[in-house]
Amino acid sequence: MTADLRRLPVGFGRLWAAQTVSSLGDGVSHAALPLLALMVTRDPMALAVVTAAGTLPWLLFGVLGGALVDRWDRRRTMWVTDAARAVLLAIPAAAAAFDVLSIPLLAAVAFLLGLGGLFFDTAASAYLPDLLGRDSALLERANSRLRGAQTAMSGFAGPPAGSALLALGRAVPLFVDAVSFALSALLVRSLPAMPRPVPEIRESLLRQARAGASYVFQNRLLLGLALRPAVGNIAFLAVGTVLALFAHDRLGIDTYGFGLLLTAEATGGLLGAGIAAHLGRRLGTGTALTCTAAVEGFAILGLAAAPNPYVAGLALAVCGTGMGATMVLAPSLRQAIVPAHLIGRVTSTSRMLAMCAAPFGAFLGGWLATTFDVRTPLYAAGGLLLAMTAVTSTMTSNRRVEAALRGSSDRESQTQDSRPADAVIAA
Repeated sequence: MTADLRRLPVGFGRLWAAQTVSSLGDGVSHAALPLLALMVTRDPMALAVVTAAGTLPWLLFGVLGGALVDRWDRRRTMWVTDAARAVLLAIPAAAAAFDVLSIPLLAAVAFLLGLGGLFFDTAASAYLPDLLGRDSALLERANSRLRGAQTAMSGFAGPPAGSALLALGRAVPLFVDAVSFALSALLVRSLPAMPRPVPEIRESLLRQARAGASYVFQNRLLLGLALRPAVGNIAFLAVGTVLALFAHDRLGIDTYGFGLLLTAEATGGLLGAGIAAHLGRRLGTGTALTCTAAVEGFAILGLAAAPNPYVAGLALAVCGTGMGATMVLAPSLRQAIVPAHLIGRVTSTSRMLAMCAAPFGAFLGGWLATTFDVRTPLYAAGGLLLAMTAVTSTMTSNRRVEAALRGSSDRESQTQDSRPADAVIAA
C-alpha cells in the first residue's frame, strides 16, 4: 500500500484527506439527523420525509447537475460546495441550540445537503481522472482508498460518534459536521488546478444534459455499468426494507445484534475495496465485475436461506465484499474511458438511474413480504441480481473494456498532440 501511494500524485493525498474528513462528518449527520427528527415528532411519515428529502436532488437534478459540473471548474465546484454546506449546517445547529427545530427545517437541510453532495460527488468524479492522467490502474488504486475511507468513516466511525455527540447537546453533531465540511473545503482549495475541458459549441443546458444521457444509453459498456447499480438498488432496497423484520422474526436477533449484522456488511465492503485493484489485474476488469456481481447474488440467496445469525452475518459480509469491489472497479473504468467534457454528465446520469430505481426496490420488498413471507424478497433479490449479472456480462466483457481503454488512450494522445505548447492551465 505504501508503494502504491508513492505512485499517486501529492494532490491525491489532499483529496483523500478531504473526503475522509467529509465522510466522517457525513456519518455523524446521518446518525444525528434522524435522531433529531425523532426528538421533534414520532410520526413515521414525517420521519420518512426527512429521510427521503436527501435523495430528491438526484431524482430532480441529477442529469442537469452533471451538465453544470461539465461547464464549471471542478476544483472550485468542490470547495465552494463544501463551504456552502458548512454555512448551511449553522442554521439547524442554531435552531437546535434554541430548541426551535422543526420537521420542515430538517427536511430542507437534508435536501440542500443532498444537493451539495450531488455537485461535490460529481465534480470529484470528474476531477480525479484529470489528476491521475486517466490512468486506469492509478484510478483503481485511488478509488479503492477513497471508497475504503468513506466506508470506514461514514459506516463505522461516524454514526456512533453522531449518537454520542448528540448526548452532549442537539447542536453538537451538526457543528462537528460543519467543521468537517470547512476543513474539506480548505483541503480541496489547495489542490492543483486542472485544465478545463475543451469547450463545446454553446448549447442550452437541457441539450447538453440530453447529450450526456444519450452517450450512456448508446454505449453498451457504459450502459452495462449503469444498469448494474440500478438493478442492484432494486434488489438491495427490497432486502433492506425487510431486513430488520427478517432478522427479528426469523433469526431472533435483537436491536444490538442487528447493528452487528450491518457492521458485518460494512466490514466486507472495506475488504472488497481493498482487493478490487488486485481482482482487476488478475481477472481483467470486465470479468472481475461479472464475478463480483455474481457473488452479490449468491450471497443474498445465502442470506435468505440462513438458519442462524452467524450464517446471515457471513452472507452479508460476502455481499459487502462484492459491493465494495464493484464500487471501486466500475467508477474507475468509467473515469478512464469517458471524455473529460462529458464525465460529469455521464457520472450523474448513471447515479440518477441508480437513485430512481431505489424506490421500486423498497415497494417490491414490502409487497412480496406482505403477499408471501419475509424471506421471499430476499430470494427475489438474489435471483434478480444473478439475472442482471447474466444480462450485463457481455456488455462489460474484458474485450469491450480493453477496446474502450485503447480508444480512450488514442483520444487522449490526439488531444495532447493538438494542444498548444504554451497552453495555460486555468486557475
